[in-house]
Amino acid sequence: MAVGRGAFGIPEWMPNAAADFQSKERGLSMENTNEMFLEFDSRSLNEGFVRVAVAAFATQLNPTLEEVADLKTAVSEAVTNAIIHAYGGQAEKIRVNCRVREREMEVEVVDHGVGIRDVPKAMEPMYTTKPELDRSGMGFAFMEAFMDELQVRSEPGVGTTVWMKKKFGCQSGQSDLSGEA
Repeated sequence: MAVGRGAFGIPEWMPNAAADFQSKERGLSMENTNEMFLEFDSRSLNEGFVRVAVAAFATQLNPTLEEVADLKTAVSEAVTNAIIHAYGGQAEKIRVNCRVREREMEVEVVDHGVGIRDVPKAMEPMYTTKPELDRSGMGFAFMEAFMDELQVRSEPGVGTTVWMKKKFGCQSGQSDLSGEA
């Protein structure tokens, strides 16, 4: 099956990927959205940096410590999965896209690696394809537990996109991106 590539070499079948992520193309008001992306090598030393960068981006929502911890854990699991499984130990690119809209944050972790043959099986708790690396197989279970929504799209030989959304609680007197309390 031939798969076309859009902006940034992202497969066209990944509808939430970087090319589609830009708010201008989708007609979203810049007044109530904010976006960022990171692209980095698939090296384990980058996982901590990405986790902290995404948490720092979320500070505009004035999250609770628990919300930050949940977000960091889910991002860490998604990035670690891409680092461990996507490229067979080769240093290739992983992209993380973040969007804040009102009181929600969307995070995508995109790789162009080997893909996942059986996504439902891979999402089962305790399932791992790398037991020799002492992997627990709990990454997707943690992502589901700590985020409000999770979608995984993958195609063998093309790559994987993990999309997550977290809704942040609005505390009394706290303003959102539109400046309203």
